[in-house]
Amino acid sequence: MGRPSKLSDRQWGEVERRLLLGETARSLGREFGLSEAAIRKRFGAHQSVSAQSAQVRLVAEKLADVNAAVDAMPPSQRAVVVELAEILRATSLSLGRAAQLGAQTAHRLHSLANSQVNKVDDADPLKSVEELKGVSALTRLANDSASIAISLLAANKERLRETPGDEAPAGLDHFYAQQPG
Repeated sequence: MGRPSKLSDRQWGEVERRLLLGETARSLGREFGLSEAAIRKRFGAHQSVSAQSAQVRLVAEKLADVNAAVDAMPPSQRAVVVELAEILRATSLSLGRAAQLGAQTAHRLHSLANSQVNKVDDADPLKSVEELKGVSALTRLANDSASIAISLLAANKERLRETPGDEAPAGLDHFYAQQPG
């Protein structure tokens, strides 16, 4: 077990926040009595911190642009913009949850199809027509259940690859390699 940290969780949070704002690990190390290496060990390599900082800055700039555009609108339209943004956010969240549930359903249905295929007589599969029909039906249902999740992944494919500092989640590169487009 390593020795206790010099900083509290709150202080480490402050270091992270300021790194993302663009301050250097060296200057923060001097201020908090830490080595630059200790900060890099805690928050990752320089390129990772720089990429995260650049991403934070990019999103902040976009948010500032949106806020300026909203402020330039007549007051009656501002409320509508905020309401519409909330509706879009809620819709996105609901579709994300639907995709997750669909993927879980697809997984379960594929498992059931797999257990059904184990009942097929390998020596004479035509004797197992009813089992094969069940496998086919379960597989179709599973694929249909996965359609929202697959569409959501495909829609985000390019965004995930183009966002600085982000990597596609583990396993998605294999998935994307098999997808058209």
